[in-house]
Amino acid sequence: MVTYSEFLDSKPLPPKRGWRRIRRHLPRLSVILMTLLLIAIVLWPYVVVSVPTGQVGVLWYRLIGFDPYCMCLVRGTVLDPRDIREEGLHLIMPWNKLFLYDLRLQSSTQTYNAISKDGVSMSVQVSIRYQLQHNSVAVLHKFIGPDYFATVISPEIGSQTRQIISQYTAEKVYTSREAIQDEIHDAGQRALGASLNKLVQPEAMEQPDPKHYNDFLQSAIQLLDTLVLSIELPPAIVAAINRQTEQYYQIQEYKFRVEREAQESKRKQIEANGIAAFQRTVSQGISDSYLRWRGIEATLALAQSSNAKIVIFGTNKDGLPLILGNVDTPPGSGITPQPPASGAAPPSGAPPAAPAPPPASDKSSSDAPAPGGGSTDTDKVGHSTGNPPLASDAAPAGASGPYGMSDFESILSRLYSPFRTPDSATPAGAGAAPKQ
Repeated sequence: MVTYSEFLDSKPLPPKRGWRRIRRHLPRLSVILMTLLLIAIVLWPYVVVSVPTGQVGVLWYRLIGFDPYCMCLVRGTVLDPRDIREEGLHLIMPWNKLFLYDLRLQSSTQTYNAISKDGVSMSVQVSIRYQLQHNSVAVLHKFIGPDYFATVISPEIGSQTRQIISQYTAEKVYTSREAIQDEIHDAGQRALGASLNKLVQPEAMEQPDPKHYNDFLQSAIQLLDTLVLSIELPPAIVAAINRQTEQYYQIQEYKFRVEREAQESKRKQIEANGIAAFQRTVSQGISDSYLRWRGIEATLALAQSSNAKIVIFGTNKDGLPLILGNVDTPPGSGITPQPPASGAAPPSGAPPAAPAPPPASDKSSSDAPAPGGGSTDTDKVGHSTGNPPLASDAAPAGASGPYGMSDFESILSRLYSPFRTPDSATPAGAGAAPKQ
């Protein structure tokens, strides 16, 4: 291996002076950096301020500060709306302070005790919804402060609520909630505008034009509405109001009932008038002959029924036969009706039995024709006088079947007898009593 004597005999180069100085001051620099870092960590919340969404910041100078908008030195609260810090990140001096205010809609529920017009104590729960105006936030901060709701809004709304409630009775308060909350809102907004405007003090401002901000507080707080959530009355008052309301609606119900009955009476009167008019119109076209003819048709229809068993004739000229069905005795039962005792009427549903012939004197007197061409007393069947029935009406014992054609001919002849003249001959088989 080859060696060079000139390099072996030379000395090493000395280190640079800068690095030597750094190495000599490195502990001191470390302490300084750590101190600065600690100061930055401590002062970070006071220097870097973030304004959240929906909020604004009002800057307060502890010492003299420079306002770029007016190109002047200011101190204290900055009242110029242009100096209000908007949403985002802002850098301020650590000895200054930034106050945050929420511009979004806010709501708070308060309970107030009030006395009605008639001296009833009650508890009213009111929900207050309000909002701050952007340009008036700085003036509001200077003369009222962040606790503006507890110092201004809540007492004013409570006072107006008690005043409005005192104008109503307990019953009206219980039933007029919407009107009450509208009155509270209007009166509260007027009272806030009048009272806030008096709080401005121009001589306390350090701005170039302090009188410019005299009217800023008048519209600093906007009341959206005041909602009456509940009204608590004494239980006895509530029960009395409920009973009174119930009676009122019962009276209304009775009024409607009376009106309904009156209308129903009118309807029945109109219906009765219509029926009467109908009867008058129809009765003009209906005669006695037509009614007798309809009666004859109905009698024939009844006679053709298999249940017709007994025929009872009337005594006057308009009398029509009545056909009764023997529903109690089945056909072919062989039951023979017993003749009734003297003077007793035959049983219902059975053909009358032939009684003993009457004396001659009675017969002669009873065979006399009735005046006016009508039927005589011998036409009655089963009458208490004991006259013999018609031969066509008498049925053999044990027979319960329908009548024959000769029986119907006899019935028709009896029906037509009132229309004949007294001198006309009696048709054969009619069953009329012989003359003496």
